[in-house]
Amino acid sequence: MTRFRRLAFAAIALLMPFAAHSQPQGQGQGQTQAQPPAVSIPENLRGAWFEGECAAPTALLALSARAAARIPAEGTGRLLRFTESHNQSGWIVATARGAEAPRLMLRSAGGALETAEPANKTRDDRLPGDAPVTTWRRCPATPMTFAAQGEGIAFLGVVEVLEAACGPTGGSVPACAAALVRVGDVSGDNLISPAELARLFRGAAWLLSLNAGASPEISGLTNSAGVVTGVLAARLTVESLDYDGDGRLSARELAQDRGTLATGGDPRGRPLALERISEGAALLRGIAEGLFGGED
Repeated sequence: MTRFRRLAFAAIALLMPFAAHSQPQGQGQGQTQAQPPAVSIPENLRGAWFEGECAAPTALLALSARAAARIPAEGTGRLLRFTESHNQSGWIVATARGAEAPRLMLRSAGGALETAEPANKTRDDRLPGDAPVTTWRRCPATPMTFAAQGEGIAFLGVVEVLEAACGPTGGSVPACAAALVRVGDVSGDNLISPAELARLFRGAAWLLSLNAGASPEISGLTNSAGVVTGVLAARLTVESLDYDGDGRLSARELAQDRGTLATGGDPRGRPLALERISEGAALLRGIAEGLFGGED
């Protein structure tokens, strides 16, 4: 398998898991899917917050509906993806995924935001305990220190939209494909171009690097040094699914053969030996390898 083919398959694999979960396995008629606990950071608290002066902030806190990304100017960042939340004594207490179930406490303080990260052993009735309270502010413009994090921060919300539309409790494959177009379409033409798809790939790479505890320099590099990989993956994905040849992806093309599982067929004829089918598949594979280049 060539490098480019592996890249194309990885690109498609990045997007298709959402569609794969849009119809839960083992869920028959009459069965209902259990709904997860409600989690929602209030809209007025979502977005980017900064610690320190806007001219030279020391850290960035990005809040989406169900996640928080804390990125210091120096050191390693942290990603929290919340599974539940509740109100307690004027705080919003959000609990994240993970073996230790880390918690983030938030509350509005006038035009500012206050947060606390209590120790894992602190009991709920004693929150926030001795955890220090950090004050965050809005800035009228994005400080240059954190500008490279922009696509990744946008992807925080994108992945939540896709999880809602395409996850086990979501809707159909066409609805999932439509959601992908909706979050990926920057130009407003209701289609996804290679550049728009590359933007999603870069955002996903940022999210994965932050989840692995990368420094802000490294997570920012996923948006710059990863540009070439993102563009190649996007172009190959578009070429793999662009059936009408317009150079962009529509929701219909994304859902092709996935929205409706149909076999069709013809009652005439007789079954061929599987060996002959495999010979034909090998021929097609050889043609594809010739188009994409030789083996590594």
